[in-house]
Amino acid sequence: MKAGSGDQGSPPCFLRFPRPVRVVSGAEAELKCVVLGEPPPTVVWEKSGQQLVASERLSFPVDGAEHGLLLSSALPTDAGVYVCRARNAAGEAYAAAAVTVLEPPAPEPEPPVAEHPLPPPGTGEGAPVFLTGPRSQWVLRGAEVVLTCQVGGLPEPTLYWEKDGMALDEVWDSSHFALERGCAEGAPGASLALRILAARLPDSGVYVCHARNAHGHAQAGALLQVHQPPESPPEDPDEAPAPVVEPLKCAPKTFWVNEGKHAKFRCYVMGKPEPEIEWHWEGRPLLPDRRRLMYRDRDGGFVLKVLYCQAKDRGLYVCAARNSAGQTLSAVQLHVKEPRLRFTRPLQDVEGREHGIVVLECKVPNSRMPTAWFREDQRLLPCRKYEQIEEGAVRRLIIHRLKADDDGVYLCEMRGRVRTVANVTVKGPILKRLPRKLDVLEGENAVLLVETREAAVEGRWSRDGEELPATCQSSCGHMHALVLPGVTREDAGEVTFSLGNSRTTTLLRVKCVKHSPPGPPVLAEMFKGHKNTVLLTWKPPEPVPETPFIYRLERQEVGSEDWIQCFSIEKAGAVEVPGDCVPSEGDYRFRVCTVSEHGRSPHVVFHGSAHLVPTARLVAGLEDVQVYDGEDAVFSLDLSTIIQGTWFLNGEELKADEPEGQVEPGSLCYRIEQKGLQHRLILRAVTHQDSGALVGFSCPGVQDSAALTIQESPVHILSPREKVSLTFTTSERVVLTCELSRADFPATWYKEGQKVEESEALLVKLDGRKHRLILPEARVQDSGEFECRTEGVSAFFSITVQDPPVHFVEPREHVFVHAITSECVVLSCEVDQEEAPVRWYKDGQEVEESDFVLLEVDGPHRRLVLPAAQPPDGGEFQCVAGEERVYFTVTITDVASWIVYPSGKVYVAAVRLERVVLTCELCRPWAEVRWTKDGEEVVESPALLLQKEDTVRRLVLPSVQLEDSGEYRCEIEDEAASFTVTVTEPPVRILHPRDEVALIAVSLECVVLMCELSQEDAPVRWYKDGLEVEESEALVLESDGPHRRLVLPAAQPEDGGEFVCDAGDDSAFFTVTVTAPPERIVHPVARSLDLQFGAPGRVELRCEVAPAGSQVRWYKDGLEVEASDSLQMGAEGPIRTLTMYNAQPEDAGEYVCETRDEAVIFNVSLAEPPVQFLAPEAAPGPLRVVPGEPVVLSCELSRAGAPVSWSHNGKLVQEGEGLELQAEGPRRALCIRAATLAHAGLYTCQCGTQPGAPSLSFTVQVTDPPPVKLLSELTPLTVHEGDDATFRCEVSPPEANVTWLHNGTPVTPGPQLQVAQNGSSHMLTVRGCRLEDAGTVTARAGGTATSARLHVRETELLFLRRLQDVRAEEGQDVCLEVETGRVGAAGAVRWLRGGEPLPLNPRLSMAQDGHIHRLFIHGVVLADQGTYGCESHHDRTLARLSVRPKQLRALRPLQDVTVSEGDSATFQLELSQEGVTGEWARGGVRLQPGPKCHIHTEGHTHRLVLSGLGVADSGCVSFTADALRCAARLTVREIPVTFVRGPQDLEVTDGDTATLECELSQALADVTWEKDGRVLSASPRLRFQALGPRRLLQLRHCSPSDAGTYSCVVGTARTGPAHLTVRERQVSVLSELQAVRAREGDGATFECTVSETETAGSWELGGRPLKPGDRVRIRQEGKKHILVLSQLRTEDAGEVRFQAGPAQSLTQLEVEALPLQMCRRPPREKTVLVGRRAVLEVTVSRSGAHVCWLREGAELCPGDKYEMRSHGSIHGLVIHNVQPEDQGTYCCQAGQESAHTRLLVEG
Repeated sequence: MKAGSGDQGSPPCFLRFPRPVRVVSGAEAELKCVVLGEPPPTVVWEKSGQQLVASERLSFPVDGAEHGLLLSSALPTDAGVYVCRARNAAGEAYAAAAVTVLEPPAPEPEPPVAEHPLPPPGTGEGAPVFLTGPRSQWVLRGAEVVLTCQVGGLPEPTLYWEKDGMALDEVWDSSHFALERGCAEGAPGASLALRILAARLPDSGVYVCHARNAHGHAQAGALLQVHQPPESPPEDPDEAPAPVVEPLKCAPKTFWVNEGKHAKFRCYVMGKPEPEIEWHWEGRPLLPDRRRLMYRDRDGGFVLKVLYCQAKDRGLYVCAARNSAGQTLSAVQLHVKEPRLRFTRPLQDVEGREHGIVVLECKVPNSRMPTAWFREDQRLLPCRKYEQIEEGAVRRLIIHRLKADDDGVYLCEMRGRVRTVANVTVKGPILKRLPRKLDVLEGENAVLLVETREAAVEGRWSRDGEELPATCQSSCGHMHALVLPGVTREDAGEVTFSLGNSRTTTLLRVKCVKHSPPGPPVLAEMFKGHKNTVLLTWKPPEPVPETPFIYRLERQEVGSEDWIQCFSIEKAGAVEVPGDCVPSEGDYRFRVCTVSEHGRSPHVVFHGSAHLVPTARLVAGLEDVQVYDGEDAVFSLDLSTIIQGTWFLNGEELKADEPEGQVEPGSLCYRIEQKGLQHRLILRAVTHQDSGALVGFSCPGVQDSAALTIQESPVHILSPREKVSLTFTTSERVVLTCELSRADFPATWYKEGQKVEESEALLVKLDGRKHRLILPEARVQDSGEFECRTEGVSAFFSITVQDPPVHFVEPREHVFVHAITSECVVLSCEVDQEEAPVRWYKDGQEVEESDFVLLEVDGPHRRLVLPAAQPPDGGEFQCVAGEERVYFTVTITDVASWIVYPSGKVYVAAVRLERVVLTCELCRPWAEVRWTKDGEEVVESPALLLQKEDTVRRLVLPSVQLEDSGEYRCEIEDEAASFTVTVTEPPVRILHPRDEVALIAVSLECVVLMCELSQEDAPVRWYKDGLEVEESEALVLESDGPHRRLVLPAAQPEDGGEFVCDAGDDSAFFTVTVTAPPERIVHPVARSLDLQFGAPGRVELRCEVAPAGSQVRWYKDGLEVEASDSLQMGAEGPIRTLTMYNAQPEDAGEYVCETRDEAVIFNVSLAEPPVQFLAPEAAPGPLRVVPGEPVVLSCELSRAGAPVSWSHNGKLVQEGEGLELQAEGPRRALCIRAATLAHAGLYTCQCGTQPGAPSLSFTVQVTDPPPVKLLSELTPLTVHEGDDATFRCEVSPPEANVTWLHNGTPVTPGPQLQVAQNGSSHMLTVRGCRLEDAGTVTARAGGTATSARLHVRETELLFLRRLQDVRAEEGQDVCLEVETGRVGAAGAVRWLRGGEPLPLNPRLSMAQDGHIHRLFIHGVVLADQGTYGCESHHDRTLARLSVRPKQLRALRPLQDVTVSEGDSATFQLELSQEGVTGEWARGGVRLQPGPKCHIHTEGHTHRLVLSGLGVADSGCVSFTADALRCAARLTVREIPVTFVRGPQDLEVTDGDTATLECELSQALADVTWEKDGRVLSASPRLRFQALGPRRLLQLRHCSPSDAGTYSCVVGTARTGPAHLTVRERQVSVLSELQAVRAREGDGATFECTVSETETAGSWELGGRPLKPGDRVRIRQEGKKHILVLSQLRTEDAGEVRFQAGPAQSLTQLEVEALPLQMCRRPPREKTVLVGRRAVLEVTVSRSGAHVCWLREGAELCPGDKYEMRSHGSIHGLVIHNVQPEDQGTYCCQAGQESAHTRLLVEG
């Protein structure tokens, strides 16, 4: 696929998505979104895949980036999903929102006003609409339930029901329910009723009716709850209720839970029909309540959850499951572990009425123990609603303004998460509230239930304040239900049920189902094209995602970190990216990822990078420009892509590396700009000689030019365009500038209409196009309107000259003055101008001078004097000078009140060692006070300090003690200020430890618990597990300074627990764990011993342990031994023994004695005794047999391998002749197969041959057999299939032959039928009974027989491995497989589809292999898709078969083709299917049949023939059909490129630009330039250009090193060489610098002209290099270099030097200094108080000038007395600590001027 147009800018991005809208039919619906992109995207709206167009009811308003869809008079048919799709050249984005049109409420019947009324809802064509939804119901078990719904819509929708998200036939048998279709009389639409014949408890759930047609889908749900019928009460009220469940046959499981935690029991039950579940506690049925939740989880398990367990919750919990086939039980014993630290008084359940209050109260063991309150899992913080009170150890929670949602479980929690729990019941209209929150997976059903006190009341359901539709609401009696089927994320929010003023709320949260994102593409490869293209190929991810997906291709320029989306593609294969897809030339990398609705896969980066160059096209070309002389000329053009270009002026290239430049020094100036796709060239201030200039622009693929025409323009004013208003202060320099369009054109200045005349106070200057009027020192009378007039045009200036504003020197801040009656008050301020007038104001009224108020002026000082102030004279005074003000607040206090602060008694509370300051403020600073404590005058000491500061008096106690408490008084005359000081001990704090300490000790170890207090003498109390400890021998309490200890001298395990050190204000916690000491084995020391004993004999194993009370265990060969008659274990003190009184060889082995921490091993071996006959000890009696009967003589030896010999009547017995000798372990036997009279006699078995060897003798007597009798009959047996059945009978004599028969057939012993005999008892055992083994079993002995019946009961056939969902492709073979718990008979399982038996079909086959049952479907088709099941008589399993259409494949794919220009190319591929219609494309563009394109299809073969090919036709050729895409590469070779014209020799001057040019035979070819055989690369000085077939090499600022031989190479062709010669540039001074003489403050200009234009120069002044700055300006105008110095200073005088290469020019600058003057003098007379300081200041006309200070003609020197200050032009003299002798005349000399001041000293 070939990418489309260029990818500039950024793809569309939605800043705000459209929101779903719900409107009533006939109302207005509006969708809005905000989308951005560069370029701005095109936005269209779609519905059902069709683009929408504007109409009378539909419009698309646009406001900037905001796009909308406005739908007027919405109809039900307008409902659906609307898609906003935004596209631009960079990509595409879309967003969707749903519009729901609700039916309006039925209006009151009115006479019709229209001839053709609107059809009722649901009668017109459109998506299904529920006219009547199902209603929730609450019924008793066994009742009949009917759920009905009525749906409208055309075409008529298909209706079906689901229960809890599953189809009904997957949940029930068909006999349990019935579906009834029909239509109500006179009612529109279709209906489908669900009838449940006899409701069972498992039928409870959510039932959803779905309606679907071609226009859409709708659903409505209802809740069904089936309850157990109430049991009748017993007749005798005193009679105990009968147990609900039968007693357990085995011990229940045990479950422990900590108090306050949750207990969760889960029971998973299977059965058919689905069993009913009941939970019981201690034999009583359980009902759900606040703390007992009963529900069924998503895996089908039944769950009972007990919240916040308490001691009263312990007991036996039973899950009872029953159905028609039987019942089963599962039980668990719940134990609640109580904490060691408990609440002294726990919470109690409380009740309250709505809008009232309730109080929860509990008591903790320690008043300092922190607690927290919770409502279930939510922490409650103190507020107006939840008032939390702590009174000692009592904790209270008061809940105000009770609401229905306050009903619930409340907890109080203290340290260690110890909790006490209580229920709060809120009585009101709502009995059962909503849960706090409800989490539902997306797509599941949400059900909310509310129970009200009164029946048949109407409540209101809403979500986020919006009322919910009535179709999802149901009410029945006291119950109200809200059913939301198939919730989506839009359904999330706050759901509220309101009943009058009562309401309950829940937070509905919809959790998205997590889906795995698709996998990444594979086999990603990059192939670089020959002509500015790159080919990218990849394969689909493995496995292929099931949901629709696309591929997103992104690019990254090498060196950048940003990835930018190129485009998206739906099919894998190949995509060709041309240079048009990139914004600028560069190297680019690419990556691809897979995107679906479930997310994005990881990116796959293509290996390598590709160099791409965008191909530009001319969008808006250059146009000829006609401007006036002196104006700027602007040339612009727009390209199709962002690319660099070159501008030319009269054939000469303009420099683009600088924003501004000149064609050549002194000539036309220009500026080059590029903004996105637009290129601009601005020629500055063009002149007549520039007329006719030719401007050109060139870039790859674009060349354009235009001409410049200059017209003579009339004079006009360039600036100012409008009237200018200016304001200046006196003595300020004023410059008015008027700039004309033509240089040196005359203009005249006027003021107030009168022509101005030049003078020293008014100067007129002309500088080129600028005319200036200068007022060197403006005066107030210079204000007015000035006009610059020339040839009918004028510029106006309004000038206002004002005196400088007056500023206050001091004071700078608000001044507060306190005085007493009759005291003289002086308010003084200083202004910066002596003659400046000021005004005084008091409380806003201007002050007038009188006998009581004097106003004084003393130079810059202004004073307001109150000679004898009175209390009414107090207030706020202002001194106003111009725009500035200073403020004085004067307070006049009567002498009768000396103390200003405090006005009343002061109470001071402090803790010991704290700093205490008592402050008293007086009205006068010189007043004396007297401090007393408890009536006695205090004496100053280090512990009590008296301080005095201005009007403030302080008494300071640096480290207050307890004895410092008392009443302190500050007394003055008859007044006193009283302070009551109370000193208390600081709160006791525990400094260490700060955190809880955990100690682990060994029994009898000394344990010390220590804490450090902040006070040494503070008492503490110790607690253990909440109880205060008492000192004893086993527990010692110690106190050492600030340390407190609790010592356990010999800790025992029972001493462990939680200890608390309570210091009143703080507590420390210790957790002590005491473990028992290690139990060691002291003796034997060795850990392994080898012991040998004789057998039989006494064996004793002994070890010693420590401590003596340690427990041991004995093991033999790894198994623990137990005491018996032959083995005794003893313990006496520290000794532990194991004794075997009669040890046998088999008792040998490894014995281990083990304590808790150590173990010792005894390896016991027993020596064997001499061989003996073990049994019988005496010779056996005579053995009587009948002739023909077998005889076995057997004995047992004490050793297995001992040899024996047999003899008969003294003769050695040999095997044979009917005799057989056997040896098996220690057993020896002689067998006579058929006894005869010759076999009678004495038989002896002797061990060994030596004399005295042990022997054993047998006597055999052969006599006639006795008659056979049956001593016991067979017993009938009933067993389960697979069990064993054993039949027994007894015969006499025991050796009689018994024959067994089964159903009359003799039994042949084998693995299944086993025959055995034990004395006279004969047995027949049938192993693993099968159903066919049932029948009659007979035993015959002699002439007698006995029979019994065998019954075999069938065993349940259950599935161990169930069916799994299968996905297959059309045409594949599918196998469904299950595994049963046993091997069933043929036909024991049955295969189903959709709940019905499988039909006969040759494509279906079933097989059984033992436990495995398989169903084979050969060559699946789409119709085979559905739900398949396998069932036995006892179990059932279901699975879903999904069939996807057969994929199209390429049997013989396309092959790459390479041809020459002008030839033809043939592409051919072969597909797996015939009759497939496909599309051929080249470079992503679909091919159509034509003269040069021929397309053929024949059976499986598709062929494409392209003729007359050119190099531009190279690219990717692809074939697309359905999901198949196949691509190949077409390569067209081009004709070799040759040189038409080569470069010529060139000679340039040093610093100039050299251009070498050659011409190729083709325009599109890459060349390489070489210098002296080395390849050149581009740089800021070296540029390569391509103008059509022309190739240029530009070398800027040439230097001698650039000289050499240059060549151009393309392919194998080479042209040149061309020789470049660089001449050295000679620079000389044409015009020398001229000397300048100027006055200080003026300016100076120096000019120097050199022979070369592009020559850099440098300036020096007095040997110092000059740089441009505030006072220095340097510029160059062609060959002329200019230096301008402004605001000259005397130190600037010196030599001025200009240097340009080897040439230089020198001159002198002379600066005439101005005389030093005093601008501001000190006052002629100054009065200063004794001890203060005096400051005299002068301001001179020049900064840095020297002044001299004198007193009575003698020069003053700096020191402690005199301080000289200098800051710029301001100089000051500071006289410190003025004394009467300092009075006199002081003089300041500055140059020729001097100023005198008379200093007067008062006081």
